[in-house]
Amino acid sequence: MPAFQFYQPINVRYGDLDPQGHVNNASYLTYLEEARIGYIKQLGLWTGGSFLDIGIIVADAQVTFRMPLVYGVQVQVGVKVESIGGKSLKMAYSIEDHEAKIYATASTVLVAFDYHSGKTILVPDDWRSAINSFEGINV
Repeated sequence: MPAFQFYQPINVRYGDLDPQGHVNNASYLTYLEEARIGYIKQLGLWTGGSFLDIGIIVADAQVTFRMPLVYGVQVQVGVKVESIGGKSLKMAYSIEDHEAKIYATASTVLVAFDYHSGKTILVPDDWRSAINSFEGINV
């Protein structure tokens, strides 16, 4: 399990539940998104303007469900960048409670994208620099 420098608290909402009383699988992707945006904001790569200015698009998402998550459990999502390619980033996640009980692990591949031109772009140098500095490694 990778070590995380950033955790995003998540409130499990009643609306996240399915008829069986646990968090619906689709809600996990929303939790990952919330953590991803929190991470990007923490690094100063987006300040809350237009979402078109973030410059990434999800190309792949994988989730491994380890145990059911139910209403009332306080969770947090650990998130980190594992690698940076020419036009993409790979992120790892862990959805866990404050006692380190892991409910799910996940990964995403994000592609650097210019929404205004509708084309992929190289991962910006300021993103590389901020991520490498924050993670304390050269990813």
